[in-house]
Amino acid sequence: MKTANKQPKKQKHLPLRTCIACRENKSKRELLRVVRTPEGQVMIDATGKKSGRGAYLCAKLSCWQKALKDHRLEQVFETQISVEDRAALDEYVATLPKDEPEPSTAKTTKVPSSRKNAAETKA
Repeated sequence: MKTANKQPKKQKHLPLRTCIACRENKSKRELLRVVRTPEGQVMIDATGKKSGRGAYLCAKLSCWQKALKDHRLEQVFETQISVEDRAALDEYVATLPKDEPEPSTAKTTKVPSSRKNAAETKA
């Protein structure tokens, strides 16, 4: 009779990538890949498997605007983006929803008004 060797399952490796705009590390699946093909064309790589040099951006409007405004894609790809490719990227950016403000995680504590008045009178 064999004894069952119960080992905990290994957690699957999640590759991390960095957004070129906000510099946040996130899992590869959370970010969108932009690729410079060997022919020099710059495009969005929805599959994440196209041949060429890739860069990653969050799916947030603010990250895309910052990357395009600050020419981060040109810096990363070490090339100028053609007018056609830029138009395609701008068209994609127009489809992104506006960023939602992140909820504050800091707890605010209310000071009772009696303490406020006491502190004001001492000063």
